[in-house]
Amino acid sequence: MDNNSERAEIILKDHRKSIDRLDAILIYTLGERFSHTKAVGKLKAEHNLPPSDPLREEEQIKRLSQLAIEADLDPKFAKKFLSFIVEEVILHHKQQQN
Repeated sequence: MDNNSERAEIILKDHRKSIDRLDAILIYTLGERFSHTKAVGKLKAEHNLPPSDPLREEEQIKRLSQLAIEADLDPKFAKKFLSFIVEEVILHHKQQQN
């Protein structure tokens, strides 16, 4: 291997190490987020509140779209990602009400 290839391999390895670390952060962050949403679901079930809050969801989408722009991330992707999470949260809340 020449110097350029060796350098590219080192850079690639560093990027992959960062990606692995960030993936772990995402998973642990989602775990923490879901522990809070489960607590919210329990509270909603105890007080007979609806499992979803469309106004809150709309506000979150706007807020996260702005954060995505600031983070140089496609806001459409951020919206899809949040929508996926919210669907899962609502599912959990409905299960807690049964």
